[in-house]
Amino acid sequence: MQKKITASVIGSNRSNMFAKFKSGRLIVGLSLSMALSLAHASALEQFKSFVSSTQSAKGEFYQQLVKIDAASKTPKVSSTSSGIFIFARPGKFIWTYQKPYEQILQADGDKLYIYDKDLNQVTTKSLGNALGSSPAAILFGSNDLEKNFILKEGQSKDGMEWLEATPKAKDTTFDHIGIGLKDGLPQAMELRDSFGQVSLLTFKNFVKNPPLSAGQFKFVVPKGADVFSN
Repeated sequence: MQKKITASVIGSNRSNMFAKFKSGRLIVGLSLSMALSLAHASALEQFKSFVSSTQSAKGEFYQQLVKIDAASKTPKVSSTSSGIFIFARPGKFIWTYQKPYEQILQADGDKLYIYDKDLNQVTTKSLGNALGSSPAAILFGSNDLEKNFILKEGQSKDGMEWLEATPKAKDTTFDHIGIGLKDGLPQAMELRDSFGQVSLLTFKNFVKNPPLSAGQFKFVVPKGADVFSN
């Protein structure tokens, strides 16, 4: 009797282990399938998937400002900067420049605060509809981006699928925005203004939907800072 019970228990355990093994393989298979699907998806498909599945994110950025040399007509990098960012849709973000000088752009969904550490000066302005057709809306705005942008597929380059976004409004700073995507995440942005200047942004250590603390985006005016309103 003891042998039968033991054999029965072992058989049951093996069945459970096999079921768990199959379940684990299924989960891994589905994950790989989704990853491969994103890897071969168009820029627009990847972008829409990113927007619908990302309520918040954080990461690092590197920014270059490229100007066209008047004499040689060739592009030249005129300045570089880098820092970190965190955002929560819609309209809440902290964009922190760490190099070459410290500056913070922070929005709480209602107001935008620009803090210059060297000057110890804060400039505030109403967020209003300003976010709508700005490059910030690509990452930080609402999910209804086609309300403010015309979206179309761009060319593949630098190992990324590119999406072209043209603001529908005519009074925006940038007249063309490119978004480079890979594996379902934004990897780079190209922002071209009406003067021919191009800002190149690259992202790394991009984390989707990180845990956020209460009051994460509440701006606290630094001690002794001068505050100006626009």
